[in-house]
Amino acid sequence: MSDLIIRPIRAEDYEAWDPLFHGYCDFYEVESTKDSRRITFDWLLDPAEILEGLVVERDGALIGLAHYREMPRPSRAQKMGFLDDLFVDPAARGGRVGEKIFDALREICRQRGWQMMRWLTQDHNYAARTLYDRVGQKSLFNLYEMTVDG
Repeated sequence: MSDLIIRPIRAEDYEAWDPLFHGYCDFYEVESTKDSRRITFDWLLDPAEILEGLVVERDGALIGLAHYREMPRPSRAQKMGFLDDLFVDPAARGGRVGEKIFDALREICRQRGWQMMRWLTQDHNYAARTLYDRVGQKSLFNLYEMTVDG
């Protein structure tokens, strides 16, 4: 396997990032348009926005992405990281790419003084959960959502 480069996302990554993020949205059955993906990408580049991104590069091609942000943890008076999106091109899976992304995220946590990184996944995402069980611990929390429409 060629060496992987995991690095912060850059403006010139858009054309290669877009199909990866589109694949992520498709997997979770979230409607996504070129415009909505462009908005997300612009957030990733805007220092005034909280969302940040990493990309995984192999042989000059992007094969993965991770979007994360700082999140307060009021009960501990600490900051922590929250991983919003993680996706590896299906053709690149099976080579521990996901673990290497988590290694990079762990290092970001160390550098920023975050004691942990949290993330969510759907229950049926068994392939990803195999990875998540290796790099983290499943919490005891249940996720609830409330829409503005009641």
